[in-house]
Amino acid sequence: MTPSDNRPTDHSGERITEAEHAVMEVLWDRPRRTAAEVCEEICGLREWSLATVKTLLSRLVQKGVLAAEPEGRRFLYTPTIARSAYVGGESRRLVDRLFGGSAASLVAHLAESEALSVDDLAKIEALLKELRP
Repeated sequence: MTPSDNRPTDHSGERITEAEHAVMEVLWDRPRRTAAEVCEEICGLREWSLATVKTLLSRLVQKGVLAAEPEGRRFLYTPTIARSAYVGGESRRLVDRLFGGSAASLVAHLAESEALSVDDLAKIEALLKELRP
């Protein structure tokens, strides 16, 4: 499967931690990067070391969501799951776990808790109009 596919990969099903997700975001933005290149982008923001990044990359490879391609004495890392597939799966799990599988319940909760701005509501209404046959 290519990273641009919107289907999830057949990985182990292990969840991606928040730290691992931060690494994935770097690689979704620009795949085929070395550990040092990932660190250049994220280590300063998170106060991580190169060793931390390498550990996270190794875990992501073990989980099957990253591929590691040898290039000389280093590896190039590329996502094996598209960001959209990951977001879709995580969104579905959230709705299933917290709202009994009802996306409408999620939206209602956000609206009732005033977590949606007027702009958010307008965007949701426009999207619903587009989706209606």
